[in-house]
Amino acid sequence: MSLHLHDTATRTTREFHPRCDGVASIYVCGATVQGVPHVGHVRSGLNFDVLRRWLQRSGYDVRLVRNVTDIDDKIITKAADAGRPWWEWAATHERAFESAYDRLGCLPPSVLPRATGHVTQMIDLIQRLIDKGHAYPSGGDVYFDVASYGDDYGRLSGQRLDEVQQGESVASGKRDPRDFTLWKGAKPGEPSWPTPWGHGRPGWHLECSAMATFYLGGEFDIHGGGLDLVFPHHENELAQSNAAGDGFAQYWMHNAWVTMSGEKMSKSLGNVLSIPAVLERARAVELRYYLVTPHYRSTIEFSEAGLSEAASAFGRIENFVRKVADRTGSVEPGELSEDFAKALDDDLGTPQATAAVHAAVREGNAALDRGEDEAARVAASSVRAMTAVLGLDPLSPQWAEDGGNRAHDALGETVQLVLEQRQKARAERDFATADLLRDRLQEGGIAVEDTPDGPTWTLKDG
Repeated sequence: MSLHLHDTATRTTREFHPRCDGVASIYVCGATVQGVPHVGHVRSGLNFDVLRRWLQRSGYDVRLVRNVTDIDDKIITKAADAGRPWWEWAATHERAFESAYDRLGCLPPSVLPRATGHVTQMIDLIQRLIDKGHAYPSGGDVYFDVASYGDDYGRLSGQRLDEVQQGESVASGKRDPRDFTLWKGAKPGEPSWPTPWGHGRPGWHLECSAMATFYLGGEFDIHGGGLDLVFPHHENELAQSNAAGDGFAQYWMHNAWVTMSGEKMSKSLGNVLSIPAVLERARAVELRYYLVTPHYRSTIEFSEAGLSEAASAFGRIENFVRKVADRTGSVEPGELSEDFAKALDDDLGTPQATAAVHAAVREGNAALDRGEDEAARVAASSVRAMTAVLGLDPLSPQWAEDGGNRAHDALGETVQLVLEQRQKARAERDFATADLLRDRLQEGGIAVEDTPDGPTWTLKDG
């Protein structure tokens, strides 16, 4: 089966055919760096990281652009409230987002463009739209003329042209309330850039169209982002890009929300779980497992219980791979299972892909119980290959340096001391003490197995 992806624009799952053989081009709407990243923010980056890894594993040269919106009304307002320069506020939170992506195992994008670095491209795009009759300047602002685009407006989101509401503040210079802002005239004390229409700053929708086409060309493969961006952001990106003469994205992919109490996680709702706070309660790899194993188009209702279950599930994978490595030596990534590949080719079916990983873990553990070390090693090699695609390979350097693994090593030293005491008691035929020590380990979640090469231990499933 070849890769099929759900396309928001056509509302169908379509076979993926890249514009250029062997190359996949992706633009992902990144962060508006107004504050500390929360769990809902990073889901999109993780989902598209899995897509990127699967495309690479499938032989594609992937060119992924993830932008940074570093100029925005909220950034300016929050910086002013904090008494800090807008650019310093944006840079501080950009670093926080990149740190979160790094800690959660996202591969770095091919390029990470900032909106403020592409004003020239934005001005060029505005001029093209004015020249084609799809935009007009008014009192220092510039607006996109929605009516000039006709009935094509709304085809991504399903919005009816006569019901469109942009969510922008009332502006006297608009010819039609449905028109949206391309360029905002300068206001006292706000950052601005010179243009043929006066000093000002870019509108949000304009930024992404200009950056996407600058790096990927007028037509590229995939545009991605969160479900909340379909309207007005992506609808307006599509309209202004097409109106300027660019084919723009051939596939539109949108990940669902992370919610709490049924509501989208957002700062305005006050139900934010920041990444630094969550990572005080869970390892980064466990949080990644929690966020990438559900289907990207399924809503995740965040809960501590769900996060704990994810930690336990990942622990079963990790314990198996480590146990095989300890018993048989080096375990290198091997072949993917057919079920795993089939699942990811079906619109990134990560739940079924994860099920294939756990099936291999069960088979491998059964092989260990039968003393079939080679069969267990083959299963562990497959598990490493599959989890690498998900960004979850337990033996990767990313997670080998994770705090949880350091804790595992510290635990190992403690358990080893107890096992040495138990061996000493057995040698002295003090079987009551030996059994007591084993039972205490069992009560603490440590499974002990006596082998011809001495006792070994693993964390029990649960």
